[in-house]
Amino acid sequence: MQLYALPVGEIGTNCYLAASKQGNAAIVDPGAEPERILALLRAHNLTPRLILLTHGHFDHIGAAGDLRRELSIPLLLHSADAELLADPVKNGGQGLMGRTVTSAYDRLLEDEEKIALDELLFRVIHTPGHTRGSVCFDCGGLLLTGDTLFCQGVGRTDLYGGSAAALQRSLLRLSALEGDRKILPGHGPSSTLDAERTQNLYLRAMR
Repeated sequence: MQLYALPVGEIGTNCYLAASKQGNAAIVDPGAEPERILALLRAHNLTPRLILLTHGHFDHIGAAGDLRRELSIPLLLHSADAELLADPVKNGGQGLMGRTVTSAYDRLLEDEEKIALDELLFRVIHTPGHTRGSVCFDCGGLLLTGDTLFCQGVGRTDLYGGSAAALQRSLLRLSALEGDRKILPGHGPSSTLDAERTQNLYLRAMR
């Protein structure tokens, strides 16, 4: 897998381009600045094939609608977050930024679904807590965690659809995964699952 990370927008959301050996790419969490995302695709001669969302908050979907239309590629997210795409109040854009951010979607995902892109296989792990439909994408030793799990932190649960109890269960599920993974969060630096098991206070509390 070829992987490229691009922090976008005022909050520095990590947008990832995950590309196959053939140069076909999934755009993960295009939160803002579609022109910069398109420039990164062009710079590496990547062909975008789909958009994957870890959840439906405004800072992860801000460029999704523009890219979906311009590139004519499908947008996928978990079914429990579908309502956030069409509602700028529920997705936080209106309340937190005074901005209307919306998008349409093409397909809804469910837990343990697998999405193939050439040799890449993205496994959907439903991890509610930050939102009802938050997911992580497990692929080739990488775990794209959105706002569920950060380097030595976790996502907030005080926004619409958030639940501290659900997040605890989701973190327990991630902590129980066999083996190590590279953690690619929605904000901040990368980490590893082994490092988070030992250094992240939220995961350590569950051991």
